[in-house]
Order: sequence, then C-alpha cells, then structure tokens
Amino acid sequence: MDEVTKHGRDDTRHDNRHEDPRGDMHQPAHDDAHDDRPTADHRRPRGVDDQTVEALGKLSEALEVVEDARGHLYGFHRLTGTADLTLGEAVELFRKAGHDELADRLDTELVGRNVIEGRWTFQIVEEYDDDYYATFKRLEEQARGDLVGGRRHLFEAEMKEERRTRGRAHHEAVPGGSAAAGSPQNPRT
Repeated sequence: MDEVTKHGRDDTRHDNRHEDPRGDMHQPAHDDAHDDRPTADHRRPRGVDDQTVEALGKLSEALEVVEDARGHLYGFHRLTGTADLTLGEAVELFRKAGHDELADRLDTELVGRNVIEGRWTFQIVEEYDDDYYATFKRLEEQARGDLVGGRRHLFEAEMKEERRTRGRAHHEAVPGGSAAAGSPQNPRT
C-alpha cells in the first residue's frame, strides 16, 4: 500500500519539482517530451528567483482586480445608460397620463444629465481606460518582459504543479497531457 500523507494523497504528489543547482525548486524533474509538465511559457526562466516570481504573481493579481473593477465600471456605464433610456420612457408615459409639469421637470433636469461634472459614463470609461488601466497594463507587461521574457501566470503555474496529483486524470499539466491521454475519459487516439 502506498504511503499516504495526512491530507489523504500519496507522497508522489509533491515530487513534481526538483532542486536545481541554484537551490530553487522550480523545474520538473524530467525533460522527456512525453512527461506531463507545463509548457515552456509557464516555466520560469533559469536564474529567476522565488521572490521575483512571487512579486510578479502579486502584480498579476492586482491587474486581475483592476480588470474586475473595469468590468464593474462598464456595468455602471451600461446600467446608467439603460436607466436614462427607461427614464425617457417614463417621461413619455407621464405626458400621456396628463402630468406634463412632472414630465417636463424630469425631462429637463434628469434625462441626459451628466453623472459627474461634464461627463456621461462613456467619458468616465474612456478616461479610466486611457489613463489608469492603460498605464497599469503597460507597466505589468513591461515587468514581465524585463524579468521573465514576457511569460504570464508563472506563480499560478507553479502553484498548479505543487497542488496537482501527477499521473492522475484531470490533474494534467496541459490539455492532452500524459495522464489525460491514457485515462478512460480521454483514451489515446
């Protein structure tokens, strides 16, 4: 019976990496072309230390939050635009119901109103995209380019290697990896 860790997985799970001459744990132990390992664009370049990979991971995480915030900003833009169009429909319904004074007040004070001084939401989105978002994307890309040849998600790729169970279906390093190709769910073709 295989040795089982306190987490209920066999110890081979944690044999995914080996120590290279620098002393860093980062590369899979085998260079076999059939080995189940990440592609080169998800392996750290030689000479890159753990702190650099961790810092790039944090920068990437921050960018992901900015991407999420940007999505909310676009949601704000769409919802505000929908509200303004719906408000216009309400104005017309008030007019048809004979409430011209209320309809006029809503139409002149609120329909088409700027959401902040001088700006509709599309202008807010454009300014965010052209300034903060573009600067963040550019600096994140430059950091990756300068430090790891532009490779993305190295921190996450290494986390995947640490957490997956090598040789098990649905734990492959890449689509069509060696475990996937030999599993009943994905027989070799």
